[in-house]
Amino acid sequence: MNFSQLAYLFFTISLAAVFAGIIAYYYNPGRKQQVERPKHTMLEQDE
Repeated sequence: MNFSQLAYLFFTISLAAVFAGIIAYYYNPGRKQQVERPKHTMLEQDE
């Protein structure tokens, strides 16, 4: 493998790790109430 192939491999792995981190952060059970709060607030204002 030459340098450019290793650079592309590292870049791809880095992007996959960042994407997995974002998904893990968003779907963390501790954040569920914070994520759901705007939805419930919007529904309560209509009533």
